[in-house]
Amino acid sequence: MIDAPLFYLVAVPAVLLAGISKGGFGGGLGVLAVPLMALFVSPLQAAAIMLPILCTMDLFNIWAYWRRWDLKALLIVGSGAMIGIAVGTLSFRYLEPWAIRLLIGAIAVGFALNAWLKPGRTDAGPRPHSWPRGSFWGGVAGFTSFVAHAGGPPVNMYLLNQRMEKTRYQATTVIFFLVINYVKLVPYSWLGQFTLSNLATSAALLPAAVAGILAGVWVHDRVPQALFFRLCYLLLFLSGLKLLWDGLAGLL
Repeated sequence: MIDAPLFYLVAVPAVLLAGISKGGFGGGLGVLAVPLMALFVSPLQAAAIMLPILCTMDLFNIWAYWRRWDLKALLIVGSGAMIGIAVGTLSFRYLEPWAIRLLIGAIAVGFALNAWLKPGRTDAGPRPHSWPRGSFWGGVAGFTSFVAHAGGPPVNMYLLNQRMEKTRYQATTVIFFLVINYVKLVPYSWLGQFTLSNLATSAALLPAAVAGILAGVWVHDRVPQALFFRLCYLLLFLSGLKLLWDGLAGLL
């Protein structure tokens, strides 16, 4: 197990924040955990440590939002995500993480700014689903989730634009990430990412993950819908800024 105190000083708050975000607000800030851990370990090791934690979070989340999701949205984004994960697996050794972070960060920031500049859009009624749009963003989410557990911004670019009721939206993101995170266990194992040290570190961080999920569910039930979606767009914007920062740091 990693025994550096500074690692846990950063990792515990990062996992707690990721749990709150996943439990209550669609998981936007979950992208922060891997970059923060990567201050002390390699990005690949940070991603391997986070995956079992995310899978555990998903089990707690599914209990809170059981059968409240949008099945058609799941089929659309989920089909694209499977292709994205396959592409990520095959290109894993040739990827430039900074370029992926720059691209996704720019799109996430632009999407949030576009929503803010058009008042009233997030409070309008639901929109009809689009297979081309949804499967595209699902594919991007599957790919970026495989690379750095950064699938939240891409999938939110589709789901937030559908203007679902807040709990339906949250439940849809929960089951989406449960499926793709458990699918990712197979290629991560095949690529040799689950060492005893990584798994022991994941286990040490699990209490923070569970506490974060429970706090996120508690907050979700007490936040009005209009405020909820404003917070979701804010989280999307902040996570996009973080990805841009990490991408520029990698480029320079």
